[in-house]
Amino acid sequence: MTKGSLVHRVPTREKAVAFTFDDGPHPIYTEQVLEIFRKVNGKATFCMIGQEIDKFGDIAVKVHTAGHEIANHTYSHPDLTRLTLEEARAEILLGDERIRRVTGKPTGCFRPPYFAVNDEILSLAAEFGYDSIGCVNGEARDWEQPQPGVDYILEHTRPTVEGGSIFLFHDGYGNRGHTIEAVRALVSELAAAGYRFVTVSELIGLAETSFRNR
Repeated sequence: MTKGSLVHRVPTREKAVAFTFDDGPHPIYTEQVLEIFRKVNGKATFCMIGQEIDKFGDIAVKVHTAGHEIANHTYSHPDLTRLTLEEARAEILLGDERIRRVTGKPTGCFRPPYFAVNDEILSLAAEFGYDSIGCVNGEARDWEQPQPGVDYILEHTRPTVEGGSIFLFHDGYGNRGHTIEAVRALVSELAAAGYRFVTVSELIGLAETSFRNR
């Protein structure tokens, strides 16, 4: 995989997908996501904001302890392309530090707020050793407030499903009730279809394994 672009889908023959959740942790919605994935013995990636880790560090610890991945979503969720390079570096570094306090180790994934990137930001993320992650279901727009509805989120996510897909949802900032119900339904459908739920880093590892086994 290249670190010079956003990763939206990982090339793999396996029926494995990665669910990602942005803007948490949150004491209500993150807990509900954990319960959904516990029931299917699956893992997800939580793209956390450093400021929210400061508020709800106990929830971040629960995410880590349950075996999920915590990815860097900066410290305060700015558009990094509107900052100086040093300001952007500070945002990423502060987010990284908050995650290390929870996990005791560096994270391998970064999601830029608003997907706002340019070559400088992608290079900066690569300096930290990050894979910069996008998604396949941006049209689901679950981040909107008020939310667009459970059916809308599902209808704009289902067509993007295939092995290697990275899905974007939100567990922080605002009412995420529609997201929770859509994710609950989608996870049930995909589990019945034989999909595995893995972290983004695990999904990228599957791609690397596929390339090595060619």
